[in-house]
Amino acid sequence: MPAHKISRSAILAALRGIEDPELGTDIVELGLIYAIGISEDGTVRIEMTTTTRFCPASAFIAEAVKARTDAIDGVSATVVEMVYDPAWSPEMMGRLPRE
Repeated sequence: MPAHKISRSAILAALRGIEDPELGTDIVELGLIYAIGISEDGTVRIEMTTTTRFCPASAFIAEAVKARTDAIDGVSATVVEMVYDPAWSPEMMGRLPRE
């Protein structure tokens, strides 16, 4: 399936089902998803962070992001990149990711 059939809204909806275990709020609402890129071959690249650099749930959250994104029709692969610049702050809550 061509990448243009994969919608950002479907990806965001899937990611809204993942909660930060400490804060009990979904990772999209928290502003933890910095960027979503969709390639022509159906590869989705997600740049994200955690609320703290050494968050013990980082691997769990990244695996959940990959699993939920991989389950979307048309997605051939998901690459999750954890970044810590800029560092997350509460002011980022509610901010949508860039393309």
